[in-house]
Amino acid sequence: MTGLVYKSTGSWYTVKTADNQIFECRIKGKFRMQGIKSTNPIAVGDVVDFELDESSDAVTGSIHNIHDRKNYIVRKSVNLSKQTHIIASNIDIVFLLITINNPPTTTSFIDRFLVTAEAYGIEAVLIFNKIDTYDEAMQEEQLYLQYIYSQIGYKFLKVSAKEKKGLDQLKELMTGKVSMFSGHSGVGKSTLVNALEPDLNLKTKNISEQSKQGQHTTTFAEMYDLSFDAKIIDTPGIKGFGIVDMEPSEVSGYFPEFFKLQDQCKFNNCLHKEEPNCAVKLALEENKIAWSRYNSYLKILEGDDEQYRSDIYNEERIASDQTRK
Repeated sequence: MTGLVYKSTGSWYTVKTADNQIFECRIKGKFRMQGIKSTNPIAVGDVVDFELDESSDAVTGSIHNIHDRKNYIVRKSVNLSKQTHIIASNIDIVFLLITINNPPTTTSFIDRFLVTAEAYGIEAVLIFNKIDTYDEAMQEEQLYLQYIYSQIGYKFLKVSAKEKKGLDQLKELMTGKVSMFSGHSGVGKSTLVNALEPDLNLKTKNISEQSKQGQHTTTFAEMYDLSFDAKIIDTPGIKGFGIVDMEPSEVSGYFPEFFKLQDQCKFNNCLHKEEPNCAVKLALEENKIAWSRYNSYLKILEGDDEQYRSDIYNEERIASDQTRK
């Protein structure tokens, strides 16, 4: 039998067949030994082959094959391990939810996510969420980020689940596609899914007043069928986004505004650092490229990913300590 993975808990996988039958499945022992280095060999969005386990009283299945993925979103684990984690696979479009101050989303996080989406060939759209909560300063910050990323060519939406703003435009982008919502804990992913499909009634939580951090409500990635011919993958909140192995010479190719200028540099292998006659550095000096983007590029290029994830880990630990006090 063949089906689509709708939920992964790490040990059990909810698989739905083409005729809408749902089975809880596990991985066959041999399958675990196929050299998969990620923390989760099977992800939500995977197409798998499985066979029913007739020896069990409950109708369960054993997965024995995973079909080739057309793409996936992957990141390094934040707990400083060397392993990677596949967030979801076979995605048509990914929406990164951004909040200005509740909780804050940094440009470093945004850029790391976008680089990964570019690397795996997934269209990415930015959602500025909770716009009903913006004061004047937050509006200015949102407009600044909007300007940076729209100049590069990224689509964006301004959304308020509470006031039902931007939902029609979002539905239009999602229709007929497998979409994924991602972002920090507390940016409103589950709340937004509920606004799109109220009958789902996904669990939500408020932002912690002490730590100003989001509180995890989605524990595992899960896919949902929506009434307007769309599928959405709701994912757990991400504190940090560690970049998976990427050669220095490849990084600039995943910054679209850098890639457009690459052939104007004096050297074909220009890393846009100290090289003379660098078109990217010239554009930076002329304010045609955002300094925040260039700084994100340098941090990825210089391999400070371990430090980045260490900082995120420490922030999460401090926030947790404050919450307990």
